[in-house]
Amino acid sequence: MQDDKTQPARDSAAVPPMTRPPGLMIAAPGSGSGKTTMTLGLLRAFRDEGLVVQPFKNGPDYIDPAFHLAAAGRPSFNLDGWSMGEGLLGALASRASGADLVIAEGSMGLYDGTSTPGRSGRGAASEIARRFGWPVVLVLDVGGQAQSAAATALGFARHPEAPDFAGVILNNVAGARHEVMIRREMARLGLTVLGALPRRSDLVLPERHLGLVQAGEHPDLEAAIGRLAALLRDHADLDAIRTAARAGAPPVAGRLPPPPAQRIALAADAAFSFTYPHLLTGWREAGAVILPFSPLADEAPPEADLVWLPGGYPELHAGRLAAAESFRAGLSRHAETRAVHGECGGYMALGTALVDAKGERRRMAGLLGLVTSYERRRLHLGYRTAHLLAPLPGHDAGARLAGHEFHYSTILDQPDAPLARVTDAEGNPVPETGSRRGRVTGSFFHLVAPEAE
Repeated sequence: MQDDKTQPARDSAAVPPMTRPPGLMIAAPGSGSGKTTMTLGLLRAFRDEGLVVQPFKNGPDYIDPAFHLAAAGRPSFNLDGWSMGEGLLGALASRASGADLVIAEGSMGLYDGTSTPGRSGRGAASEIARRFGWPVVLVLDVGGQAQSAAATALGFARHPEAPDFAGVILNNVAGARHEVMIRREMARLGLTVLGALPRRSDLVLPERHLGLVQAGEHPDLEAAIGRLAALLRDHADLDAIRTAARAGAPPVAGRLPPPPAQRIALAADAAFSFTYPHLLTGWREAGAVILPFSPLADEAPPEADLVWLPGGYPELHAGRLAAAESFRAGLSRHAETRAVHGECGGYMALGTALVDAKGERRRMAGLLGLVTSYERRRLHLGYRTAHLLAPLPGHDAGARLAGHEFHYSTILDQPDAPLARVTDAEGNPVPETGSRRGRVTGSFFHLVAPEAE
């Protein structure tokens, strides 16, 4: 794989001048309403019109930004009020400088978030929309209802913490009569309908247990995004949608998180791909060199100060990882003198063994004593704060880090010393403390931001 030396080195503390292009938040009452397909269609449709469109994703999502990049041709960044302070949110919002339009995608429902606020909010899309002045386009799946869809939209528009409301896009419309019934009720209640998309099961993006199948694994992503853009052009008022976009107050100046080392060997393939774009961007712009390599291709880590194994889907590739002798030997040699860290899937790969969905025990790197099982599935999901008991690459013992956990694996054995005291969004302790042994550390915790930004 290619050395990433071509990336420009800049001081990530400096925020470029912000032109504050107008923006919109694409939101919904809940998951599964069509936010992502709508966002991808809009990104590509506006790009096809010659606009420079900056995508964002609300919440700690490491899959959707890759789809946004494919649709917009411009990197997408996560914006999350629970784990990010005002400075980091401002630094990320400044990435829209030079764009003609911002399209941000919400997570879950518009007002969904934690019950206990974090660094600058509860993590809700409504908070991000209000902070940056982006009106909301509400995507409504109207399958199985008619006039009641207008009542739902009215409740979201009149909520006491509602952002500005641009209008509604109806999804899964059954036919012309169905559309007329809903439009008339929307008009009666003073709500703008910006589009009405027919029911199209052929445009649903494939999913697996952690969400959408990764962008790089989609069999024909470019054609799929093109079809979504065509659907929006045919069934939505793109001019009205663009006209509804607004820009709010300028963001607070801030910086991206600094790199944990100067030369970072980064596992990057279908098994290890869950790294937040703002982290990689911050590392590069601070002058770090990122050296990607593929454990699935049995590549040993390149010469570096740190080996970083991000999350991903090692449970789907356990057999290939078990057979990757060069990767395992190179990782062990590196760990004799330099640091290795694994997040979630990377943590599992650093362990002694992984039991796959069929119950077969697969050998892993053996740098930690961790044994995990995907056969015994149990959902672990939510925001996390990690209070480090020992150093982590780039962070001293005692540091408090904000992040997220999302996996279905169960720990069968964890004999090593704990890496951190980990608590959920309510401050309750969770048992997944991570592990440390020598120069090797790992945790199910996905880092989003350090305490000091």
